[in-house]
Amino acid sequence: MSNGCFTFFFFCSVFFGLPSMLQRPYSLDVSAQLLRTRAFIDGRWVSAASTFPVLDPATGEEIAKVSDCGTMEAQDAVNAAYKAFHLWKNHTAKERSILLRKWFELINQHKEDLAKLITAECGKPMKESIGEMTYSASFLEWFSEEARRVYGDIVAPSAKDRKILLLKQPVGVASIITPWNFPSAMITRKVGAALAVGCTVVVKPAENTPLSALALAELSVQAGIPPGVFNVVPCSREKTLAVGELLCTDPLVAKISFTGSTATGKILLRHAAGTVKRVSMELGGHAPFIVFDSADVDKAVAGAMVSKFRNSGQTCVCSNRFLVQSGIHDAFMEKLAKAMDAELKLGHGSEPATTQGPLINTRAVEKVENQIADAVAQGAVIVRGGKRLEGSFMQPTLLSNVNTDMQCMREETFGPLIPLVKFNTEQEALAIANASPVGLAGYFYSRDISQIWRVTEQMEVGMVGVNEGLISTTETSFGGIKQSGMGREGSKYGIDEYLEIKYMCLGGLSL
Repeated sequence: MSNGCFTFFFFCSVFFGLPSMLQRPYSLDVSAQLLRTRAFIDGRWVSAASTFPVLDPATGEEIAKVSDCGTMEAQDAVNAAYKAFHLWKNHTAKERSILLRKWFELINQHKEDLAKLITAECGKPMKESIGEMTYSASFLEWFSEEARRVYGDIVAPSAKDRKILLLKQPVGVASIITPWNFPSAMITRKVGAALAVGCTVVVKPAENTPLSALALAELSVQAGIPPGVFNVVPCSREKTLAVGELLCTDPLVAKISFTGSTATGKILLRHAAGTVKRVSMELGGHAPFIVFDSADVDKAVAGAMVSKFRNSGQTCVCSNRFLVQSGIHDAFMEKLAKAMDAELKLGHGSEPATTQGPLINTRAVEKVENQIADAVAQGAVIVRGGKRLEGSFMQPTLLSNVNTDMQCMREETFGPLIPLVKFNTEQEALAIANASPVGLAGYFYSRDISQIWRVTEQMEVGMVGVNEGLISTTETSFGGIKQSGMGREGSKYGIDEYLEIKYMCLGGLSL
């Protein structure tokens, strides 16, 4: 095709309950330079012995075949990163800052093509994919600026013949293991901080979404990032365990950063323990969304819509447990149901009108379907939706008459399901909200300033949205407590995850 573009044609199946426009073929134009399918190791595009398919979750059609890396390729990437580290750490902070800035600018220049890749392999509506690319680029911009603000300390000594200095130095090679739901932003949020301070990285993207990671690698080359500093080793689900284990146990790796499920995080922690590596983890969430009687109901409904249905409910900070005080419960439920009717439109993410794309695969749909069936069996009432559609599509669902014994109140959903629980007192709501073993994000709506302070301080989560359903931003710290992980990403604190503090005592001075 002319203009250096490939056109890929996908044929959509006929989905029950989906727009007829999905029954016709559509095309996706992506710059040939950005559609990379081989591993990226030591500045080179490397083929593996086999490949694995990347599928469009909306249709099940194959988008591309990608190199299926094993432990050999992963080891090569670690070795390359270790070699490059000894050069990269000696670049000045200003030099690293300039290169990260160039990378940021290139991502912005290619934002639309990068968004198309996200929609194709992840299923997001294009509007959300464009938003992710803006978010993704912002981390490289932020950490390009923070690179020059890594300060040590001079400490007053206890003796006159010495000086005490605290130096900050990069930890070394970092293994970056990322999820499929934000296939670009979860990479830049980690890698931006790592590269800014002088670390090098090996990225293992999720098997569902390797194309976004490889496109970032191409732009890193164009930005002038030296070979070995940024490496990408895609692999299939079958090889993930072995590759992940190597990246977490190899003695040349000094740091692990992982975003994903709590169960997987625990496995990686056990791997890291053998060589006592630095670890930061952003794990599962089960966010409460509390609406108090004092809330502005219309704003609470708007917040619920954005907090729950972004990426079809497939984000770690999505609200999962909706607790509504008895005085406004019925009004809130009625308005929320009407908002779902008016605002949610299922379809392929490439269609402009789509607000709800598919779930990532049929396993994800089955989980939502099982939670709905369990709730209904225990007395919950389906107010909206409730049906599984063809392929990986699921109707956005609203349940009432929900209790805390139901599966949807005990396990993270990762899908378009809102279970409503009626409560009477503030203490009751907090008890339910804090009963979870995880604590990533939490939300509540109230116009009582005293209540706002009380509830914020008592919610057992790492992030709180007060009268706001969309809280993620580059400048703020992102992370949770309890079994939602450790460490923070983004903000001025995110860069500390990739630094060691070295104490220097300069003695024998004649003063």
